[in-house]
Amino acid sequence: VAMMLMSSATMKAQNKREFRGAWIQCVNGQYLGKSTQQIQAMLTRQLDELQKDGVNAIIFQVRAECDALYKSDLEPWSKFLTGVQGKAPSPYWDPLQWMIEQCHNRGMELHAWINPYRAKHSVTSYEQVSPKNIVKRRPDLCFQYGKLTLLNPGLQAAADYICEVAVDIVSRYDVDGFHIDDYFYPYPEAGRQIPDQQLFRQQSRGMRNIGDWRRDNVSRFVKQLSESIHAVKPWVKFGVSPFGIYRNKRTDPNGSETFGLQNYDDLYADVLLWVNNGWIDYCVPQIYWEIGNRAADYKTLITWWNKHAGNRPLYIGEDIERTAKFADPVNPRSHQLPAKHRLHQQMNNVKGTVLWYAQTAADNVGNIGHTLRNNYWKYPALPPSMPFLDNKAPKGVKGLKLMWTEKGPLLVWKAPKASKKKWGDQVNRFAIYRFEKGAKVNLNDVSALQAVTYDNFYRIPYVSGKKYVYVVTALDRVGNESKGKKKKISF
Repeated sequence: VAMMLMSSATMKAQNKREFRGAWIQCVNGQYLGKSTQQIQAMLTRQLDELQKDGVNAIIFQVRAECDALYKSDLEPWSKFLTGVQGKAPSPYWDPLQWMIEQCHNRGMELHAWINPYRAKHSVTSYEQVSPKNIVKRRPDLCFQYGKLTLLNPGLQAAADYICEVAVDIVSRYDVDGFHIDDYFYPYPEAGRQIPDQQLFRQQSRGMRNIGDWRRDNVSRFVKQLSESIHAVKPWVKFGVSPFGIYRNKRTDPNGSETFGLQNYDDLYADVLLWVNNGWIDYCVPQIYWEIGNRAADYKTLITWWNKHAGNRPLYIGEDIERTAKFADPVNPRSHQLPAKHRLHQQMNNVKGTVLWYAQTAADNVGNIGHTLRNNYWKYPALPPSMPFLDNKAPKGVKGLKLMWTEKGPLLVWKAPKASKKKWGDQVNRFAIYRFEKGAKVNLNDVSALQAVTYDNFYRIPYVSGKKYVYVVTALDRVGNESKGKKKKISF
């Protein structure tokens, strides 16, 4: 009975559409000192475990300091990949292209993640910067802040350059999404001023307050970046993962009951403006704190974002290590994942989760990964709807049939024909459902969804003496789902 109740609770707690992401970063040095083969083996293992955990999207860092983890004519190869900025990997490979193929093979989306403004990381010396880097080619577009060098958000030429890099990535690679993180103006250091007062006096655009001007610089860039991406590929989902506090209540009556650094006032990132104007397609506030944190309580923050940032799909950035480290205030024998999951289910605008970070999920830190795969993410999920990008369902699959191969039974089908001019009609993946004979065919039954695949075939398990109805639907690039095509199968 307990198992039945758990299974029933799991199904009720699951959503058919949900973003289940994980960040794979380069700046933690996980690639350094490894060969191409070793890096690929490490990433393959992470992706295999994440797939078992139920993850359906990877946010992959491809640009950390105006560098590249992909073939670029604009920026040098990343030192976080090869150890030397500007040095190509040997044996040669293109990590972004390889990751797109690996993710699509597992039915996962791939979102290319760049750090927009950072031009030189604090751990990189000027001598280590390649002559090809913008820091040395166009120092006039940058400013220094402590050990960092950043592209100057106040310069239109700097925004144009970042957008050129983004367009280059989106036009050449089959990415499902494009992602920027929480670094806008630099995180403040005590006693250090941002060196842009003179530029403000010269180009204030009629603004009297330098804070308003800085926010406007960033907001104009975010809008330009969104428009640049969608002009090339309108279906690519543009997302931002801001710091977890927008404003504190003591600064703004509409702020959260928190006492931390603020996006709006300290990083000059007016995230709600971007959400409410539809300049971004999804938002992932990094709520890395625990339930009960005195300065930044998780429950307070997820409730705040749910209330104020519902105009676009809202995903929550989750820190696995902290979730595992802290006990549930109500149930001290448990970590905080069950309590955080319940909060997700209570929030009508929360449409998903992004795990910080992929390796900790793959390593099953705190048993978080296995709890997801066995309970909360037991069944696959389709991506959240984005009707503002496209709300028309594609046509269904054709020619669905069963084939017998040396490796067992195989479902095969053909994608529907679509006009090349109408990107919204084009199909790029499929959902496979299975129902017991006699059971009602209900595509909203989360337990019936077997897989999401970018292939036009699916290997089905042979179960002697069983009779099933399989249903295959087509998904367009945004995730709209066609009507199902049925196939009765008897073993």
